[in-house]
Amino acid sequence: MYAENELLFPPYAIPHLRNERGPEWSELVDRVSQLPEDHSESLAFSLMMMRLDGCLACETDSYRAMRGCKACASQVLRRHKGADTDLLQRYERALRDVRAYLAANPMAVSADEVIPARAA
Repeated sequence: MYAENELLFPPYAIPHLRNERGPEWSELVDRVSQLPEDHSESLAFSLMMMRLDGCLACETDSYRAMRGCKACASQVLRRHKGADTDLLQRYERALRDVRAYLAANPMAVSADEVIPARAA
């Protein structure tokens, strides 16, 4: 009944946005899609989309949420009146914000150092 949706913009939805804009946008999506979910550029892309889509105000029983994150993001990108350069500037701003946050709040353990849990 309900489409797949999340509380925040999910990284798995990024590749689905490749063809929603022009070549510069497609290049950004291609690059970010290849990165791990916890990479600063992937986090920045999700942050940019959360700001653009209004994910924080999305309610689980809203029409947007029922359609799912991929459909919502695609619609927002198609309706966006600005040029791709505007979207790329939004991405760069989000990347600066993510990097500033990570610099101010260093992790005690990096993701590379985490030991996976094993079943008993």
